[in-house]
Amino acid sequence: MPKFHQSSLGKNAKEAVPEETEYVENLDTIPTQATAMSRLTAAHREYLLQRHGTFDLDPIPGMGGADPYNWQSWMKITNLVLVAIHACMSTFTAASIIPAYENIAVDLGVSLQRTTYLTSLQIAILGVAPLIWKPFSNTYGRRPLFLISLACSLVGNIGCAKSPNYASMAVCRAIVAFFISPAAAIGSAVVTETFFKKERARYMGIWTLMVTLGVPIAPFIFGFVAYHVGYRWIYWILAMINGVQFILYIFFGPETRYIRSGVQHQESPFKQEYLTFKRIDPRPLTINDFIHPLSLFRKQCIYIPAIAYAMTFLFGSVLITVELPQLFGQKFGFNAQQLGLQFLGIIIGSVIGEQLGGSLSDYWMNRKAKRTGMHTEPEYRLWLSYAGFVLTIVGVVVFLVRTQQAAEGRWNITPVIGIAIAGVGNQIVTTVLITYAVDCHQEESASIGVFITFVRQVWGFIGPFWFPDMFTSVGVAASAAVAAALIVGVSILPTMLLQWRGQLWRWGLVESDSDVTDRSVSAKV
Repeated sequence: MPKFHQSSLGKNAKEAVPEETEYVENLDTIPTQATAMSRLTAAHREYLLQRHGTFDLDPIPGMGGADPYNWQSWMKITNLVLVAIHACMSTFTAASIIPAYENIAVDLGVSLQRTTYLTSLQIAILGVAPLIWKPFSNTYGRRPLFLISLACSLVGNIGCAKSPNYASMAVCRAIVAFFISPAAAIGSAVVTETFFKKERARYMGIWTLMVTLGVPIAPFIFGFVAYHVGYRWIYWILAMINGVQFILYIFFGPETRYIRSGVQHQESPFKQEYLTFKRIDPRPLTINDFIHPLSLFRKQCIYIPAIAYAMTFLFGSVLITVELPQLFGQKFGFNAQQLGLQFLGIIIGSVIGEQLGGSLSDYWMNRKAKRTGMHTEPEYRLWLSYAGFVLTIVGVVVFLVRTQQAAEGRWNITPVIGIAIAGVGNQIVTTVLITYAVDCHQEESASIGVFITFVRQVWGFIGPFWFPDMFTSVGVAASAAVAAALIVGVSILPTMLLQWRGQLWRWGLVESDSDVTDRSVSAKV
């Protein structure tokens, strides 16, 4: 369905331009406080007042308990926790075997380098698979997709545990990655569909934090498992977790996909939330639905944050997680259990970083809105990202430099302190940039999650192939300069450009350099 945007920023604004979107209804058409309060019926106003105690709602929900905006807080948070843990399991599963590489190599009779491909394989699939899952989740809902995801992941993990050779284990790992991937990509849509704008960064941060924490928590836990009971129990435990998740989703994971226009909602809220396993969106699926997220490269307010975040995540998370076992294993002779303990730094750092990137981010935006009495532009949120970039650089420098300076066989805590600092910075950047992209294009919330996941995972997949060469060519300590330069050039400088020009790009006052069709960018209101 085409939509029309009209800029009001001045005489240079573009005329209304039709723009095709992927939804029958997009979130921009949900009535907002400024544009729709006067159009509400008396019954609708009374319902909102009784349910929320205020009309200060953005966006304004419809009538009825099936609308996720009208859910009780405990119901929203419980569902978000399930989705966030599901998202965590995608990266958690990929990183789970990191401390057991040597054990797996010996058991399957392959090289250590080839064993690492079992993780690289999952990283790549986690980036591509959501392109397939997202259109089905829009059409049939989030809940059925998540249930299928967990059931099939459970089976795949059992297959990994029983695999007799490297090839069969690789196939089963690929199956698990394909099916466990949806929540890590469309979690942004779940948050947007459930929480009002003024609290969105806080809850978006919970989802992004769990995606980040999956990487270090897995080796931290499974280092003990691999050391004491054998690495195959890693897969059995993953299968058990999938089973518990499946059961919890059945009882506490309602449907968040709710279409407010063009669809009749005649069934009870309970049936719509828990018992609907049929088409929700009547619009037929097309090929464009599957490739649409990739077209977001045309939108600067999405692709710049995605690339800036991916580069920061590469060094603040992927490099540390993937290379730590080899660096510390060679330097200090650590076993799987000892290696797992080193990931505690990034876990603590990520949790601290989320407090700054999530709750503080919402406070930062709401405080200015109250002070000025006006809507706060999304670009104001980007000020917080610079602290994240700097902390990531500092953390990576401390980690790499102090690792090289450490004496052979004599561990000290300073590299782990660097890991924690990088974790703080990486999580601030993660929450701030993803929330910014969603605020700019709420109608693309599901696609933004898929697109950002695609960019992050593809770049994260490539990184481990050139990290060893970088360490060999320039040295471990000097590699910190390479990381710092790339974060400055690919993350910080583009973010500064985005903060300067982002509002103009959103309103369509500046022609998009990346618009492959050479058409004007639609204005956003």
